[in-house]
Amino acid sequence: MNVTSIYAALLALLFVGLSTRTLLLRRSLKIAIGDGGDNRMLRAMRVHSNFAEYVPFGLLLLYLAETQGAPSIALHGVGLCLLIGRLSHVYGVSQENEKFQYRVLGISVTLTAFVALAGFLLFVAIRNGI
Repeated sequence: MNVTSIYAALLALLFVGLSTRTLLLRRSLKIAIGDGGDNRMLRAMRVHSNFAEYVPFGLLLLYLAETQGAPSIALHGVGLCLLIGRLSHVYGVSQENEKFQYRVLGISVTLTAFVALAGFLLFVAIRNGI
């Protein structure tokens, strides 16, 4: 599971960075729970939450594809899509004057990775007689 491990590690480091950023913002704004009506806090929370919502499922699909023998080059391609997609989304949503095109690019690239991985897994299942 070498390929999945690489992307899991990179995405985990990004998650730690997002978590730290959110915690430091909470501390500086003195907001213990929720967004406190502060748009910066709301954006930081959504970036962090969105990452937590999409990345585990993407890594699970990547892992399953790797266990089913997907070519390493293809796995790296979808792993990069997942990483770039999440980075783009983070950048777009993090801006107070949101860069909507980065948000759209981020979710589009992320979902493309999901569809490619799901398609591969379905192909393998059908090929193996489900």
